[in-house]
Amino acid sequence: MTFQQISQRASGYLKTAETLLRAAQTMSDRAIAGHLKAHADDYQRRAEKGPHVDAAKAFVRSAANAEGEWCT
Repeated sequence: MTFQQISQRASGYLKTAETLLRAAQTMSDRAIAGHLKAHADDYQRRAEKGPHVDAAKAFVRSAANAEGEWCT
């Protein structure tokens, strides 16, 4: 996964969080608004955490591939 793909994923999560927050602000039902805000918080966490996790996985795959090439 390239850095650009990782950035696009994080950007998508942030856009989704913003959309959920806007929808929550227009809700008259507090329970539904609370659920939307909770989902928005989850997407914000994913946006913050995602690039780090994806980069770590890519590094592990890269290291494993390099090790395999060294052993042959």
